[in-house]
Amino acid sequence: MKKVISLILSLVMLAALFTGCGASKTAETTPQTAAPAAEAPAETAAPGSYTVAIVQQMDHASLDEIRNAITAELQAVAAEKGIAIEIKEFNGQNDATVLNQIGAQLVGDKVDMIIPIATLAAQCMITAADGTGIPVVYAAISDPETAGLTGIPTVTGTSDALNTAFILDMMLAVNPDIKTVGLLYSNSEANSTMPIAEAKAYLDEKGIAYLEKTGNTSGEITEAASSMVGRVDAVFTPTDNVVMGTEASVADILNAAGIPHYTGADSFVQLGAFTTCGVNYTELGAKTADMAVDILLGGAVPEFHVMEGGIITVNTETAAALGLDYSVFSTMANTVVEITGE
Repeated sequence: MKKVISLILSLVMLAALFTGCGASKTAETTPQTAAPAAEAPAETAAPGSYTVAIVQQMDHASLDEIRNAITAELQAVAAEKGIAIEIKEFNGQNDATVLNQIGAQLVGDKVDMIIPIATLAAQCMITAADGTGIPVVYAAISDPETAGLTGIPTVTGTSDALNTAFILDMMLAVNPDIKTVGLLYSNSEANSTMPIAEAKAYLDEKGIAYLEKTGNTSGEITEAASSMVGRVDAVFTPTDNVVMGTEASVADILNAAGIPHYTGADSFVQLGAFTTCGVNYTELGAKTADMAVDILLGGAVPEFHVMEGGIITVNTETAAALGLDYSVFSTMANTVVEITGE
């Protein structure tokens, strides 16, 4: 009997021991399973990471200014919103073959967005990204509709549309007796198509003759400028990237001949042209970047944005060399910016 009682007591104690161990194990695992649940929201709220490619059509002052502004604004907004943006920069050297190769590479790399600067770059990037879902936010397209950049769900950007009539008004305000205006542009530059058509219509209406000269290379443009000497009273060039690429030489030719050059962007004026009325390209670059980030973060793709212009820029050294009084400009615009030299 004593042995039976002893055996029963042993079994009871053993059962109690196992029950105690079970309770202890439950107490230890409860906090461990609860801890990851508390940390989950932090993982969900982690900042995003994006790769953005900026594709510049070619080197010149206006496009450089836009690229720098886009880069600076992307970095600033990324820091503000707590996201990471890796920026890759490319230059197509105004060559469609090179631009197409860049586009193919970016699609292969599966970048999150492409920001092309200028019309040819935009057209090549949109073609490359077609059907991939990669959004394209272009910068500085004078006429997006004519360039075929509208009506595409994943495409938008900024326009530096030119007020051609106003620039020609400036021309006549300085010299009401102009008889012939030179139209200098590249016939391969989409940005020039609409403004040149507008200039012809304006001059026809005023009864003023015009002389068209075009070229598709730097050499052809400088030759075209030289051919205008002695035949025109002033020259008009819109936001033409090909002419801009050789503006320093063009300005030398026209200034030496006493011919004022009215242009579509302040970068021409910085290189020696007489004057322009256009947009602020730093503001345009920043606006482009803001649109890009909004889309990256899930915003809808809006219609393209036309930048407000109305800023007259004058090269005072060129004005002095040509003997031109531009004081009338202050009655035509709220902002007249004077710059000196190249």
